[in-house]
Amino acid sequence: MNDLARPSVSNIPEYSVSEISGAVKRTLEGTFGRVRVRGEVTELKRFPSGHIYFSLKDEDAKISGVVWRSAVRGLGMVPENGVEVIATGRISAYAERSSYQLIVERMEFAGAGALLARIELLRQRLGAEGLFDAARKRLLPMLPGVIGVVSSERGAVIQDIRTTIARRFPRTILLWPVPVQGDGAAERIAAAIAGFAHARPRPDVLIVARGGGSLEDLMAFNDEAVVRAAAACQIPLISAVGHETDTTLIDFVADRRAPTPTAAAEMAVPARADLIGDLEQKTARLIGGLNRLLQEGQLRLSRAARGLPDLPGVLEAARQRLDDRIERLHLALPNLVGRQRAALVAVDRRLPDLPAMLRGWRERVHERGTRLELALPNLVYGRRAALAVCSSKLQAGVQRALAGQQNRANRIMVRLTEAPVRACLRESRARLEGLAGRLDSVSPEAVLRRGYALVSDPAGHPLASAGAVRPGSRLRLRFADGTVGATADRPASRSERQSRLPV
Repeated sequence: MNDLARPSVSNIPEYSVSEISGAVKRTLEGTFGRVRVRGEVTELKRFPSGHIYFSLKDEDAKISGVVWRSAVRGLGMVPENGVEVIATGRISAYAERSSYQLIVERMEFAGAGALLARIELLRQRLGAEGLFDAARKRLLPMLPGVIGVVSSERGAVIQDIRTTIARRFPRTILLWPVPVQGDGAAERIAAAIAGFAHARPRPDVLIVARGGGSLEDLMAFNDEAVVRAAAACQIPLISAVGHETDTTLIDFVADRRAPTPTAAAEMAVPARADLIGDLEQKTARLIGGLNRLLQEGQLRLSRAARGLPDLPGVLEAARQRLDDRIERLHLALPNLVGRQRAALVAVDRRLPDLPAMLRGWRERVHERGTRLELALPNLVYGRRAALAVCSSKLQAGVQRALAGQQNRANRIMVRLTEAPVRACLRESRARLEGLAGRLDSVSPEAVLRRGYALVSDPAGHPLASAGAVRPGSRLRLRFADGTVGATADRPASRSERQSRLPV
């Protein structure tokens, strides 16, 4: 047989791919066990399955890493690209790709320098968005009715806050207990800040507080979710995280920063003693000011009173003048009435006898009418005779013309004598009768003829009212046909006068 045709014989063992991959995996896991690897997170990916895949690198090498979904909750932080971390886990191999990887169970920031750098980057980014602007800061209420506290229910922080508020000014405190460090603390703190907006009763001021600690312990208050929740909070917020030297990002976005939880409680409520003292001081100042105003008002009133006249004296003088004028008026009215009555009597005496005058005027009118009636025939006869004489003288040459002229003359004479004279007579008689009727209507005699009587005293003075007549006095009653004497009886009452009226 040819030597080339014979199979070669070797002492190197033969393995399958699975055997080699399994041996490598067992070697890695057995040799390294649990390790802590420091490096920068890169190529971070989150899959819908919940697993997180990433790589850790340094200046010279890179290693793949994975966080299973079951380990994400207890990881300790949220990994991000560019962050230097220390990952704790175990080395294992991935047979399908012939690669090894770090299965991470816990992750933490690599030292304070990395934490501070990450916090600074977040602060700059949030500051660029305007979350730290001073214009967004709100004033704290002077005396809140309800105070909300986001802190741990265990520890000295809540006790310090309760003691300080009870000492200064007791108020209602609502505690929202949250973990202040560790896994899920940031999410719980952010949810508590947002939840207080819907609490009943709703707090007037909110305190986010925890005690001191290392930078890693305070990282929950540097979380972006907590900072954004504090910025979106509609309630005035006081941050009191750590000691006076500790600074977190929530301090920049809060409306007020307190160095300690006790200082935050002092900011939230004023001291009752200080308020009472301030109130007493302002009360004293107000009372003093009111007293000064009262004294100034009394001084001005006194000065004005001295400048005013004696009002009672002025009033009494006015009353005296009024009484004097009333007395004079009482005396002047009877005198005026007496003078008017005397003037009326004098005028009445000077008046002519109107009936006699009317009778005289009527006799004269009748006489003139009679004389006119007697004179008319004589006047007509004389004119006719004159015309006859003229006609006889002119008969010689103008007989026929004269007859015509005579006829016209006769007609003219009739119109000139009879018609105008009678018309004038009728007009004068009508005017005279109208005047006589008017005179007769205003004549006192006509009033007396209608049944009235003129009452006067024995001296002839008219009496116009019953009040002017005394019982037993003598009276004169003048009627149309004569004068009668009478004696006055007592005045009749109103009821008697009404009973005498005709029904």
